[in-house]
Amino acid sequence: MRIDQVVPSLASRDAIGVHTVALSTALRRAGFESEIYYGNCTADVAHHGHPIVELGRSRHDRWLLYQASIGSPVYDILATRSEPKLVNYHNITPAALLEGWAPEVCYEARLGRAQLERLAPYTRLAVADSAFNEAELKAIGYDATAVCPLLIDMAASGVDPDPQTTERLQAAKEQGGADLLFVGKISPHKAPHDLVKMLAVLRRLYDPKARLHLVGSPLGERYRPALESFVADLGLDKAVTMTGSVSPSELESYYRAADVFTCASEHEGFCVPLVEAMAHGVPVVAYAATAVPETLDDAGILLEDKSPLRFAAAVARVIEDDALRAVLGAAGHARAASFRLDDSRQRFVELIRAAVDCP
Repeated sequence: MRIDQVVPSLASRDAIGVHTVALSTALRRAGFESEIYYGNCTADVAHHGHPIVELGRSRHDRWLLYQASIGSPVYDILATRSEPKLVNYHNITPAALLEGWAPEVCYEARLGRAQLERLAPYTRLAVADSAFNEAELKAIGYDATAVCPLLIDMAASGVDPDPQTTERLQAAKEQGGADLLFVGKISPHKAPHDLVKMLAVLRRLYDPKARLHLVGSPLGERYRPALESFVADLGLDKAVTMTGSVSPSELESYYRAADVFTCASEHEGFCVPLVEAMAHGVPVVAYAATAVPETLDDAGILLEDKSPLRFAAAVARVIEDDALRAVLGAAGHARAASFRLDDSRQRFVELIRAAVDCP
């Protein structure tokens, strides 16, 4: 029996791409034949799959598992196939949160949600990576659903920190001030602008040398320049770093140097960086939106109100209170351990076996 995956985009520095490759490996180890078919991909992972046009004719011994995360022409090919369907849902950002910043992504987001809803009647099982995402599936008509975390080792990167990045971060730390970290898309729905506001208050009232590192690639072409102008207007040019996409070893350096991981995002379907931060023992202060409370559980500080003053006060408390930092660090390690890759891999395969009725 074949379980072939169909994914709009396959990329190496992308949680869904890493998960898709890991799932293919897990399915093969479990005795299934499995290939990946993508709409587009980055060159470094092209060998893990095939262009969607190579999917070939429909087969009676094959199931198609769709990795749903954005609108894509790939769906149109999938929808015409006679094979039974499975869905793995990673959430799709509501277009309203991107309005005015990335029109093309708004279109893809609306299209993705429409495509996801149309696929419901033809899907045997839809697996979500959080209960928050599962609730969205149920609301649009999916009857058989389950929850399984991403097949990513979020507890350990497996790489050494980058020496040059570590040296630069350590030199800045020796001058005083805490290092705040955010990892994720530099996008309006992730709200790094709210973190900049918080930093301005934190530096004025609590820690005049505090720094904020925003690690991640920008969404579209409009938001990052606007954010850079905002940072400049507040006189924070030397206190805020926007790194763009970084290598795994550079990311490891940022996690190890961080004093607090901060998140002001308006929308998360799961949020892998929260787990990575907890696994590194970095205390987390986050806005309690969408799936963030579920992912963080009781292992960090959740804010119902992310006004700059309240956010800054919470971050300052974590920086200054060694006992609180120790408690949050231990709780974070325990929470991160609950997302063990081996457990997730086994659960996902068991769900697939049951769905396709394969002992």
